[in-house]
Amino acid sequence: MKETTRLEHDLIGEKEVPADCYYGIQTLRALENFPITGTPISKNPELIRALAMVKKAAALANEELGLLPAEIAAAIGSACDEVIGGRLHEHFVVDVFQGGAGTSTNMNANEVIANRALELLGRSKGEYAYCHPNNHVNCSQSTNDAYPTAFRLALHADLKQLMTQMGVLQDAFAGKGLEFVDVLKMGRTQLQDAVPMSLGQEFSAYATTIGEDIERVFEVHNLIHEINLGATAIGTGINTPPGYTRLVTEKLREITGIPLVTSANLVEATWDTGAYMQISGVLKRFAVKLSKICSDLRLLSSGPRAGFNEINLPKMQPGSSIMPGKVNPVIPEVVNQIAYQVVGADLTITMASENGQLELNVMEPVIAYNLFQSISLLGRACDVLAQKCVVGISANRDRCREMVERSIGIVTALNPSIGYENSTAVAKEALETDRSVYDLVLEKNLLSKEQLDFLLSAENMMHS
Repeated sequence: MKETTRLEHDLIGEKEVPADCYYGIQTLRALENFPITGTPISKNPELIRALAMVKKAAALANEELGLLPAEIAAAIGSACDEVIGGRLHEHFVVDVFQGGAGTSTNMNANEVIANRALELLGRSKGEYAYCHPNNHVNCSQSTNDAYPTAFRLALHADLKQLMTQMGVLQDAFAGKGLEFVDVLKMGRTQLQDAVPMSLGQEFSAYATTIGEDIERVFEVHNLIHEINLGATAIGTGINTPPGYTRLVTEKLREITGIPLVTSANLVEATWDTGAYMQISGVLKRFAVKLSKICSDLRLLSSGPRAGFNEINLPKMQPGSSIMPGKVNPVIPEVVNQIAYQVVGADLTITMASENGQLELNVMEPVIAYNLFQSISLLGRACDVLAQKCVVGISANRDRCREMVERSIGIVTALNPSIGYENSTAVAKEALETDRSVYDLVLEKNLLSKEQLDFLLSAENMMHS
């Protein structure tokens, strides 16, 4: 009969590991020790690919420096290529929340790669005398430099994807800015009537602010080109041969195509989480601004009879189980909630960064989890908001024009033509009689209809 388990040992003792699993005893212990979220690290495939890239770069460097036999290095490299290509990810099973500063994640990678390499060498899983998770796959490494380096590579990929998704949303708002360029409406400050503007200006401003945040993401994207691979345990490079740090970084640059550089001070780099806080801060900035935009969309579409009703959002689903005909702004609402989650994650990252003592920050797994989650959520928010909301927005042109003509605020636009005293008198009478400024100006012969329509045209309002 085929064996269903294999016996493995570590410093704690022995355990039976399922025979068909590519992970080993240390991963199995982590599975038992950390039943926290039920979310395995494989839920972020970029992290798994990045771990394999780090292990392959280390194997190549160790072979060149004489620390690994060519046959073993080649098997490790081939196993890594499979993981980079998307294979074996289901065997990366440890929970995203874990103690040990990412050791369980690193060992999960070491064991999966070692056992696949053993098969490529014609051996069975668990025959670690021929390819060992620690002695061979983890050679010249520590969790404390391998894991942060993989974390940064994964962030690099995820942030690049986020910028693409942000760009799609920016284009959607810019398109509406052009479509609504001739729709005159009232601008508002402090939720009170201010001065006229075009709906196109409002939507173009949304596109501009998203573009600014794409630039901020690009800036922090470049921060993570600096890595501490070769630092090993605390930054001193213990257990690495001369020339390893330079060589392994060179190999990783070749594998990834990313212009990676070694940190100037590896001791500082091993505990420093400043880049992660800065990335999180930029994500929070974008989340807050995105939430503001969605709150605006909810206000502008409020009604339809008792609200602003200046724009129509696409009707996505019935809005009530009791009120017939009600349709809610569900897409902006879900994006608001995503924003709140990202803001909360930023606080978690801040506290985890502060709580790293001495030569290592052991809280990096929760920093990684929250950064990856925030990037993913914001990317999906961009996709959903662009595709299911913004592109389908239409303007209620007559309603916008009606509110402009009835608003007291339009006297500000007329002030240069009719004078401050006349403007004040018209505004006061409009408030007291509930009549429109537009009608009163015509009635008092302060301006002709042609002059008034020109002054209140969208073209005349768009000075910027």
